[in-house]
Amino acid sequence: MSIAIFLAVLFSSMSIGVPIAFALMLTALALMIQLDFFDAQLLAQNVQAGFDNFPLLAVPFFVLAGELMTAGGLSRRIVDLARVYFGHVRGGLGYVAIGASVLLASMSGSAIADTAALATLLLPMMRRQGYPLGSSGGLIASGGIIGPIIPPSMPFIIYGVTTNTSISQLFLAGIAPGIMMAVAIAVAWGWIVRGKELPVEEKASWKERGRVMRRSIWALLLPVIIVGGLRGGIFTPTEAAVVAAVYALIITTLVYRELDLKGVYKVLIDASKTTSVVMFLAGAAMASSYMITLADLPRQLIDLFEPVLGSPMLFMALVVLFLLVIGMVMDLTPAILILAPVLAPMAAAAGVHPVYFGLIFIMSGCIGLITPPVGTVLNVVSGVGNMKMEAVVRGVMPFIVAYFTLLALLILFPQLVLWPLSWLS
Repeated sequence: MSIAIFLAVLFSSMSIGVPIAFALMLTALALMIQLDFFDAQLLAQNVQAGFDNFPLLAVPFFVLAGELMTAGGLSRRIVDLARVYFGHVRGGLGYVAIGASVLLASMSGSAIADTAALATLLLPMMRRQGYPLGSSGGLIASGGIIGPIIPPSMPFIIYGVTTNTSISQLFLAGIAPGIMMAVAIAVAWGWIVRGKELPVEEKASWKERGRVMRRSIWALLLPVIIVGGLRGGIFTPTEAAVVAAVYALIITTLVYRELDLKGVYKVLIDASKTTSVVMFLAGAAMASSYMITLADLPRQLIDLFEPVLGSPMLFMALVVLFLLVIGMVMDLTPAILILAPVLAPMAAAAGVHPVYFGLIFIMSGCIGLITPPVGTVLNVVSGVGNMKMEAVVRGVMPFIVAYFTLLALLILFPQLVLWPLSWLS
């Protein structure tokens, strides 16, 4: 009964346009009434407790770091670096987009920010050189969702806080699969451009490559500092976020000197707006999660899924299919806040490694960002590139197939995630 009430209130609220945060609070209210446990003060306390959480301090600082890097020229330098190394091969700008996606992912952790930066810089160049525009847009969208997988990653922070999973371990677990994602879409891009007569840039000299590398070195040091600090136990993920924000501020204002006081003020305003949305969602999700626990929903779902809990692989396959469907209509952050507290205990009951489950959960949700009808990242590419949504949807399909194949491999062979994680840890 509690499961039915939870789902009915949540999806009926969303279907009439109620914002996700308020829909979550309504589910908490409905469960309170169903349990004859209504207490407005308790509801408010749980909302406040949701964002009064030390690990969540990483969110505003990583958001700020990403905004500073985009506004301060770090993103442009990363694209230039990828161009001088890959621009001379057939379909080179596509490989530039993939390489830049990986490098940007290791700095910002935001799919939307990375996609917007790449679309702004690369789509006009691809259009001028006669690249298939739909496929180009689909590639940039597909590369953008590597952002939440390679650390630093805001979705990993939110997932870790929501499920009490080690954020440092989630960060380290994302490195190898993020690189696999880049390889998967590179293979798909090679298949798309085979036999096509596309212009190629003149191969850059080693002198030119060295010059661009020197211009980009300050940007490239950021992921080294973050991953090295986490692996070496020098700082926690929250402290890493502060380090990233301060480093980005110093580099963009004092080294590259592309941000003045007015620019920094605008960046702070934009970062504050994004942070407020995430924090309000976290607060509403805490109220809902509290009532989910009181209503004993995880145990009820475990009983429901008991026939498949004996087979971790079958359980993971069903969860991934479920998350892919949910991802078609729900953004990643709400999906984490709503579903992770319910599914993580089920994964534990099935004997699935908690960090591995978190990685697969986030990757499945990220693919939802490039699947219609919602496809948040697809909308970014369509808007920034002034393209029809239908063209972007057609263009992204081969890359979705590549990601589905990769997900299937990760489900069949969990050690593809766990072996690199054990080495990095």
